[in-house]
Amino acid sequence: MLNTTAHAEPATEADVPGAALALMKSAFAAEPYPAIDVRRDRLDRLERALRDYSDMLIEAMSEDFSYRSPHESRIYDITASLGAVRFARRNLKRWMKPRRVGMPLHLLPASGRIFPQPLGVVGIIAPWNFPVFMVVPPMATAFAAGNRVMVKPSELSPRTSDILARMIGERFSPEEAMVINGGEDVARAFSELPFDHLLFTGSTAVGRKVALAAAKNLTPVTLELGGKSPVIVTQSADLDVAARRIAWGKAASAGQICVAPDYALVPRAVIDDFAARVLSAWQEQHPAGATSQDYSAIISERHLLRLEGMIDEARRSGATVLQLQGAGEPSKRKLPPSVIVNPSCDLAVMQEEVFGPLLSLIPYDTRQEALDFVAARDRPLALYLFTQSQDDRDVWLRQSHSGGVCINDVIVHVGCDTLPFGGVGASGNGAYHGDRGFETFSHMKSVFAQRRVNGTFLASPPYGPIKRKIWKLVERIV
Repeated sequence: MLNTTAHAEPATEADVPGAALALMKSAFAAEPYPAIDVRRDRLDRLERALRDYSDMLIEAMSEDFSYRSPHESRIYDITASLGAVRFARRNLKRWMKPRRVGMPLHLLPASGRIFPQPLGVVGIIAPWNFPVFMVVPPMATAFAAGNRVMVKPSELSPRTSDILARMIGERFSPEEAMVINGGEDVARAFSELPFDHLLFTGSTAVGRKVALAAAKNLTPVTLELGGKSPVIVTQSADLDVAARRIAWGKAASAGQICVAPDYALVPRAVIDDFAARVLSAWQEQHPAGATSQDYSAIISERHLLRLEGMIDEARRSGATVLQLQGAGEPSKRKLPPSVIVNPSCDLAVMQEEVFGPLLSLIPYDTRQEALDFVAARDRPLALYLFTQSQDDRDVWLRQSHSGGVCINDVIVHVGCDTLPFGGVGASGNGAYHGDRGFETFSHMKSVFAQRRVNGTFLASPPYGPIKRKIWKLVERIV
């Protein structure tokens, strides 16, 4: 007999995801509908693990960024994640119940239900900017739906990824959940696996590659991408409130948030005044400038150089650049937040998703001009509207397209588990969080139950005069 074992290729790091998926699929086949107690236990273990590891995760995130405010890490990654896990546990019983639906008159007395069924194994490809929040809430929702979960964290946050792998490995069996770490080869192999659902959060460019890889297996994909989320400051807006909230949202995590305000459309007459208010708000929030212990660093030298290049290009073009007072910290990659007033639309800061603490202010004269400006660009993940006018609200909700809308605030809608979170067009497709997340990670199976006595005999031949008359009547009532 020919011995092929001696010539077999050695296993590589990229082989690990496939072996892990096979293990989970086998376990799911043996338990295709986990009971509510099993799902609740997984959520309980996830919450306890996150509480127990929170300090280590916060420290790891700061190391990955070179410095990240521990308060931001706790609020955005730990507290928000705990809230999502607890929300899933509170709603688990309701989510699992079959939902009755009405029947058309001509199909009575049949009944219909929608039966939520686990998909199997859910894959999660998470980014570096919120390395815990982009893992734990979708994992919790996937557990609530009865699935097993595989996670591929970003290689740009390796310390946090290592802690996540240890945390999940200690509290869950490999058949339930697993974190797969590695570089681009592992990420590529991960995206090509035949998951029952794949959630990807990241850039639009990489999202396209993930969607193409998943399409080979007809794997359903939820893409949470980004884009240039605009802020519209209307004539009726409270400028102080708008400036403070936009300043906070732009400087939070040094602007490295997929729904961070990217640029603001401001009435031309007040644009200089508004720029000064934003700068003043930053000064109040970070009195020590970029050296503040509440201000985070840029994730890598490459990202920092890209942002500095945007600032330099804007200055060379003649745009006004206003920067938060106080020195930055180059050794920690701390870049002071900046306002760029009326940059040309062909500059990089207006062409690319900024993903950093740079806020462009664009003047406009009429509401229609602002609507046209937003409509001429890719549909964003979020749109922010500051106004006291109900008419403005109605017009922007009806005539603009975005994944979500937040009125008189920024970013906070992401933490609202009663609202679906997702993009549209280039900013993504599909949605998750809360109820919508449970449905995303479930097969909402249609169940039609026929009664013993029913009228289906009328649909079978032969079609005599009586049946033809009855179907003419049915045509009038369906």
